Amino acid sequence: MAGKEEEPKTEAGDELAESLNDLFTSVSAMVKSELQGTNKRLELLEKMNLRVAEEYKGFGDVAAGLRVFVEQLKKKSGSFDEYVQQIDSIEQQVTQFEAVISMLDKYVAVLESKMQSLYQHHPTS
Repeated sequence: MAGKEEEPKTEAGDELAESLNDLFTSVSAMVKSELQGTNKRLELLEKMNLRVAEEYKGFGDVAAGLRVFVEQLKKKSGSFDEYVQQIDSIEQQVTQFEAVISMLDKYVAVLESKMQSLYQHHPTS
């Protein structure tokens, strides 16, 4: 009788062991797939980071080129300062000449008026 009681316990133990083994295998497969998914996401993130770093390196090169260009423009604009000062001086002189011409124009108009007045009072014929 002792042998018969042990046999169902052994079958139940074997069944439990097999169920536990299936459970651990399933959990292991699930954890493995989760880790693979995480690994794939990390690989994608690494590729994206490398791509962004490459793009920003290009931006850095462009910024350095722009800096050099701006420095060149500053040097060139510095050489134009003398010409700008000359143009300002010429503009001031032109304004002064316009004022003198305006005064001369008024003076000539007064002289014409006097001459016409003289000719009207003293005709030559």
